[in-house]
Amino acid sequence: NVLTAAQLRHPVGAADTVLRGRRYRERVAATRQKADELLDLMGLTDQAGRVAADLPYGDQRRLEIARALATGPQLLLLDEPAAGLDSNETKVLAALIRTIRDRYGVTVVVVEHDMDLIMALCERIQVLATGEVICVGTPEQVREHPKVREAYLGHA
Repeated sequence: NVLTAAQLRHPVGAADTVLRGRRYRERVAATRQKADELLDLMGLTDQAGRVAADLPYGDQRRLEIARALATGPQLLLLDEPAAGLDSNETKVLAALIRTIRDRYGVTVVVVEHDMDLIMALCERIQVLATGEVICVGTPEQVREHPKVREAYLGHA
């Protein structure tokens, strides 16, 4: 799965495939190295030969992120990445997202309802309630904002 996504970043032409010259071998090796690096980062090296649908749910979520990273994005949009994960898996996910940001220089935009994850992960937060932006700021500013407290944290 990750190898397939990585090939999107460095496609191999038909002539390369047929001739299997040096350039082909270099691209294949670089693509495999990138896929292996991402599997290792995600803690999925030991799952490399398994069918994605047979993986536990948390592993599937990390595999999805690895596949997205394999394409070499500048911006990674994660929609509800912690949905269905337990608290330990969510902590692992937060650490992975920080590593992705720091190691690869990728801007990560997270749409998420898990406020603990967002507060621990983000430098800037934009909060919406009923389709309206009610606050933009640092985690501390958001945590103390009366509209956010009322809408999401249960008290003003």
